[in-house]
Amino acid sequence: MHVLICDPIASAGETLLRHHTAVDVRHGLGKDQLLACIGDYEAVIVRSQTRIDADVIEAGRRLRVVGRAGVGVDNIDVEAASRRGIVVVNAPNAVVVAAAEHTIALMLAMARRLPTADKVVKAGEWSRYRHVGTELRGKTLGLVGLGHVGAAVAQRVQAMQMNLIAYDPFVGADYAAKYGARLVSLDELLAEADVVSLHIPLTSETAGLINSERLARMKPTAFLINCARGGLVDETALCHALKDQQIAMAGLDVFAEEPPVNSPLLADRSIHDRLVLTPHLGASTVEAQEDAAVEVAEQVLAVLSGVFARTAVNAPAISPEIVGRLGPYAALAERMGYVLAQLGEKGSAKELEITYQGEIAEGDTTFLKASAVAGWLRAASPEHVNVMNALMLARNRDLQVVERRTSTPAEGYTTLITIRALDGERFFSSLSGTLHHGQPYLAGVNDYLVDVALSANYFLFCYHTDRPGVIGKIGSLLGQADVNIASMQVGRLTPRGEALMVLGLDEPAPEELLRKIIEVADLRVARQVRIAH
Repeated sequence: MHVLICDPIASAGETLLRHHTAVDVRHGLGKDQLLACIGDYEAVIVRSQTRIDADVIEAGRRLRVVGRAGVGVDNIDVEAASRRGIVVVNAPNAVVVAAAEHTIALMLAMARRLPTADKVVKAGEWSRYRHVGTELRGKTLGLVGLGHVGAAVAQRVQAMQMNLIAYDPFVGADYAAKYGARLVSLDELLAEADVVSLHIPLTSETAGLINSERLARMKPTAFLINCARGGLVDETALCHALKDQQIAMAGLDVFAEEPPVNSPLLADRSIHDRLVLTPHLGASTVEAQEDAAVEVAEQVLAVLSGVFARTAVNAPAISPEIVGRLGPYAALAERMGYVLAQLGEKGSAKELEITYQGEIAEGDTTFLKASAVAGWLRAASPEHVNVMNALMLARNRDLQVVERRTSTPAEGYTTLITIRALDGERFFSSLSGTLHHGQPYLAGVNDYLVDVALSANYFLFCYHTDRPGVIGKIGSLLGQADVNIASMQVGRLTPRGEALMVLGLDEPAPEELLRKIIEVADLRVARQVRIAH
């Protein structure tokens, strides 16, 4: 595996990668240079400088994972990566403390007017009366976003005896209360807060969130802090708000364009004393940089080794604990989807119905659904399919996916997963599966009960009439062709009636041999599927 590091990361992360992969460090690549070389790599790691856009994603013919050594991924086209089945991972936990502390540093710097006080003392002045500050005790801090960083800020400012309010449509009142915050609407927060601090991602919905209209709702004594993403604030509107004294001060660590050489905030020197500006330092601590580099390296290596990445931003949201519990069932669902797709006519199904029975039906099954659909699509799709893009690709193909669940176990099983392909007439329309000692097993094919370990490389499914000699004829023909039988199961509904035989094979049976088996053994249908991939 080859990894490309486009932006500087701490040496600890690079060292970890070099223990397991070949690493090229190429900082400052232009887009043309990146397009020319990205096709040679399975993984690329960036910070905020390098853009991984749709063109780069398309050129990365071997690319399997994009790593962001930080939190925000707005410099990565996540949708384009998802379409290609490329995992995007970040390091959301490494920079939380650093970003929270920088937020508080900007708040204190504005409250005590530290930048201007520092400047005048160094100029030989001693004008204390010009730098009277304000205490934060008893003031109201409004957090726009109560994710990792917002929550870390909330925890720390409680010691400063500040009042906390928060706007976050994705959390509940009980969650906010854990951090001492009261949930309010965005308009209420802007009107009530003495300090407004942004802690949300940059998306099409949040771009320009703090505009002239919202700045006008703030107190004339209020501070605005942005240590999140630059595009959240309309810098022209902020310039006017400061100049017209609609708000008192602003502390910014991020800008719409970095470096902000064209920002009106730099051009208008009359507002500089009311601004505290830093060059995107929120994650710039020794500890955060090292932690981010190691965290993203670990996640990149996880993806390259086929392990679920806990910080994947374009995978079904699922905790590491649930991954540990559902991982074996996800592998079962993926394998069942892959087998069922090979048993039918390619592309014929318009709907998949997935039924969960028993303990597994009681939790979130998104991960299992994505795994089953990924297996189904992988059997015929020319695109790279995995849990990251399976559901999106299914929608693009008008494949409907329906889930059904019952906590009542199927007879004889603690947990059972059944996948049905709904497409009219077909011999193989349904598979049921379970785990035995953590290993995937088929428990049923259509109405036939079987007990087949999905561990062989290939399987031969045969519909036939139950009568003496059929098994012998098939075994004899396979033996003559030097195709080794690894396992055999027969399911039947009645003696000497319709029956299903499932043979596990170590090697594939050639098409000519399959035709001969059907003819000699007088089979109704025989389908071969592969498991190894």
